Amino acid sequence: MTHALLPRFLASALLLMITSVSVMAATAADIRASVELRQNWQVLTRNLAFPAHWLPGTHEFYYRVTVAGGFAFIKENADNGQKGPAFDQTLVANGLSKAQAENVTALALPFDDFWYEDDGIGFYLHYEPWHCSLTQANCAKKPETSQPMADDEVRDLRVPADNHLRPSPDGKLQAHVVDHNLQVVDQHGKIVLLSQEGTAGNFYDPQTIQWSPDSRYLVIFRVTPGYARYVTRVLSSPQTQLQPEVIQQLYPKPGDAIDMEQPVLFDLHTGKHTDIDASLFPNAYDLANLYWRADSKTFAFEYTRRGHQQARLIEVDAASGKGRVVIDETSNTFIYQWRGYRHDVSQLGKEVIWLSERDGWAHLYLYDGKRGKVKNLITQGNWPVREVVHVDDEKRQIWFAASGVNAGEDPYFVHYYRVNFDGSGLTEITQTAANHHVSFSDDMQYFVDNYSRVDLPNVAELKKADGTLVRVIAKADISQLTAAGFKAPQVFVAKGRDGKSDIWGLIVKPQHFDPSKHYPVIENIYAGPHDSFVPKDFWPFGYHSGGDKVIGMQALANLGFIVVQMDGMGTANRSKAFHDVAWKNLGDSGFPDRILWHQAAAKKFPWYDISNGVGIYGASAGGQSTLSALLFHPEFYSVGVAFAGCYDNRMDKMSWNEQWMGWPVDDSYLRSSAVVNAAKLQGQLLIIFGEQDSNVDPSSSLQLVNALINANKDFELLEVPGGEHSVGRSTGPIDYVQRRQFMFFIKHLLQQPTPNWNKQ
Repeated sequence: MTHALLPRFLASALLLMITSVSVMAATAADIRASVELRQNWQVLTRNLAFPAHWLPGTHEFYYRVTVAGGFAFIKENADNGQKGPAFDQTLVANGLSKAQAENVTALALPFDDFWYEDDGIGFYLHYEPWHCSLTQANCAKKPETSQPMADDEVRDLRVPADNHLRPSPDGKLQAHVVDHNLQVVDQHGKIVLLSQEGTAGNFYDPQTIQWSPDSRYLVIFRVTPGYARYVTRVLSSPQTQLQPEVIQQLYPKPGDAIDMEQPVLFDLHTGKHTDIDASLFPNAYDLANLYWRADSKTFAFEYTRRGHQQARLIEVDAASGKGRVVIDETSNTFIYQWRGYRHDVSQLGKEVIWLSERDGWAHLYLYDGKRGKVKNLITQGNWPVREVVHVDDEKRQIWFAASGVNAGEDPYFVHYYRVNFDGSGLTEITQTAANHHVSFSDDMQYFVDNYSRVDLPNVAELKKADGTLVRVIAKADISQLTAAGFKAPQVFVAKGRDGKSDIWGLIVKPQHFDPSKHYPVIENIYAGPHDSFVPKDFWPFGYHSGGDKVIGMQALANLGFIVVQMDGMGTANRSKAFHDVAWKNLGDSGFPDRILWHQAAAKKFPWYDISNGVGIYGASAGGQSTLSALLFHPEFYSVGVAFAGCYDNRMDKMSWNEQWMGWPVDDSYLRSSAVVNAAKLQGQLLIIFGEQDSNVDPSSSLQLVNALINANKDFELLEVPGGEHSVGRSTGPIDYVQRRQFMFFIKHLLQQPTPNWNKQ
C-alpha cells in the first residue's frame, strides 16, 4: 500500500468503525420483533375506516373499519344513519374455514374488499374469485363462466367459450355460435341467419356479440388465434401428493402473435354482413369498449395500435357498414391507454369527451363527434386528471379526480372536482389538504370522503353533493399504536435530474432513533411506470399505495437502518415529460433522480449515512429495479434483495412490457436486461422468488442465476416452494422470507454477525 493511499484508507476504516459502533448488533429477539411487527401493530387502531362502496341504486354504503381484534365490515344508510354489520362475518369465517381446511376467524377475514352478489358476497382470494353464501356457512372458489384471455390478448382455447343464447333487446331473436359460425334463431328456434366463413382458425367469438338497441343489427368479432405460449411450472411439494405436479399457464410475451379481431356487422333485416374496414385499425393491439349508440345508427370502438403510439376512436355507420376515424391520437413515445377515457354525450356520439396528454398533461377534451374536431378543453393546467367519476349529460357537468392542482401541497394528493363541459365552473369538493378517496351514490346525492396523510389518520365523512357535511362516519383513534412506538414517516423533497422537478419521498427512522448516531440507508423501490408508489395515505399497513408498505419499512428500520422510498422520473401521475423517461428505458428506474434525492438528504441530515453505499430492495418490477441499481450504479448501491423480479423484459407478460418498451422487440429490451448485463454485478445480492409465480415467469429469476454463474459472480438465492408472486404469503411463512431479507442487510450493510437460527 502506498503512502498516498494510506490517509484515504484510514479515513474509510475510521468511518466504517464509527458507523459500526453507532448501531448495536441486532439480536434474534430484535429480528423476531421486527418480523412480527405487522401482526402486532395491525390490531392497535380503532375506528380507522377504509374507502366506502355504495350499493347500486340505493343510499346505502359499506366499508371496512378497524375494531378490537381486527376488522369489521359495516353497512350504513346515508338518509337515516342506521348502521350494522355488512354481513355475518362469523358465518363467512366458518364457510372459509371449511372450504380451505384451515382456521379463519371472523375479525381476520382474508380479504379487504367484497361485493354483494346472488345470495351472498364475492371477493378475491389468492388472485382467484370466491363466493360465500350469507344464509349458510358455504364458501367456494367460483368456476370459470367465460373463456379467459391470457393478458387480455390471447384466448385460452382450452376453456370453452360462454356460448349461451344472447337475446336481442326486443326478445324476438337469439344469437350464439355453432361450429365457429354466428347463428341467429327466432322464438321458435328457426334459423334466420347463419354465417358461412367461420373456421377453427378464423372463428366467431360468441362472447363478443353486441345487439343494437333496436334489435336490427348485431356486431361480433371474428378471431384469428394468436400464438399459444405456455409457461410450464413444477410444483415441487404439493400438499395432496408426494410426487411433483406440472402446471401450465397460457402466458403471451413481448413480440408474440396475438389474437387478431375483425369486427363484423350483421343486418338482420337484409341478412347482409360486412367486415369493417381493417385499414382503419391496422396491426391492432386492442379493440375495446365497443358501444352501440342509443339511436342504433352507429356503433363505435377504441383502437390501440401495437406499440402503443397510436389510439383512435372509430365510428361505424350501421346502414352502410362504413367506418371512419373520429379521433386520432399519436405519440412519439407511448399513449397510456390504461388511463384513457371516452364518453359519448347522451349516448349519441354527436359530442365525445376524450382524455389526452397532447399538451403535456392528462386532460379532458370535448370533441365534435361529427366533424372530429376539438370544441374546447374541459380541463387545463399543469396537473393531471386522474379519473373521471361521473358525467351528467343533462347538466353538462363532469365530476373527476385530479392531483397537483393546489399549490403548496404534495402534487400526488388526489382531490375531487366538478367542472362544466365548456371548462367553466371548476369547483373543488374536497378541501382538506390530504389524499382523498371519494365514492358517490349512483344518483350523486351523497358521497363518502375518506382522507388522510402519512401524518393524519383516516377521517371518513358523509357529505351531500355540494360538499355539505352530513356526519362524520369514522375518525381513527391511533392512541394504542402511538403508545406502541409508531411515528409517522418524514416527508422529504429534492430536485430531480432536470433541476426543476420535485422528487417526493418518505424517510422512516428506527423507533429508538438517536440523531447523534449514523444510520446506513436502505431504499424500498418500485418504479413501475403504471403508477406512483410512495404512500400518501396514513394507514401504516397500506392501501392503494403499491410496493411494500410503511409497516415493512418500519420493521426493517428498527434493526438499525434509515429506510426510504421515493418516486423518480419515469413513474406516473405527473407530467407527460416526467413519465416519458421510462420509454424504452425501464433499466433507468429513475436512478439519476433517486441518487440526487439521497445525496440531498445526506447533506441535510448528519445521521443519513450513505458513505458505504446504499442498500435497496423491491419486488416484481421493483426486483428488476434492484438489479438495475446494483448493475448500472455500483458506485452508489452496494447491497440488494430482489423479490420475484422480471430481469429481462422479453420474459415477462406482453401487456405491461410492450406498453413501456414498445413493439417490435428491439435492443432497448437488451439494454435494460439484468440478465444481459449480469457480468456488471459488484455488490451483494440476494434473489428471492416463488416457485409458482403466475405473474412473472419464475424462469426469469433462474435465467438471472444462470447468467450470474456464467459470469462467475457470487450471490445468494432463496426459491420458495409453492410460493406465488407474493413469494411466501400464500403457501409458506412470510416471516421466514422477511427474516432472510432482514438478516442479509444486517450482514452486508451493517457488516454485523447474524444469529444462528438453526439453534434458536
